Amino acid sequence: MKCEITGSESLVIDGKVEGSINLPGNRVTVGRNGQVVASIIAREIVVLGKVRGNITATDRVDIRADGALTGDVACARISIEDGAFFKGGIDIRKPEAKSTPVSPEGPKSTQQ
Repeated sequence: MKCEITGSESLVIDGKVEGSINLPGNRVTVGRNGQVVASIIAREIVVLGKVRGNITATDRVDIRADGALTGDVACARISIEDGAFFKGGIDIRKPEAKSTPVSPEGPKSTQQ
């Protein structure tokens, strides 16, 4: 099935999907029978089946023992279990922390 999937809930894929998957605040799980040829954007991505395409996760990517991923990964954390297949590049990005505003003058010092 060729498609563009968007939504506001987590998704489990246990079939064939081609296209793009965009669920930025949720989890995408590619099940053991899943075969995905798509770019995936999600908060968390778990690969149990086969994925071909670039994936971006704001939190973590987890490639399980029977999983296979061919493509580039951008995420804050990644886990690749022993026995998993991975071919591509990894870009570890720091999680977007809620920063406190800093004044343009920088920190103030007190002189005595």
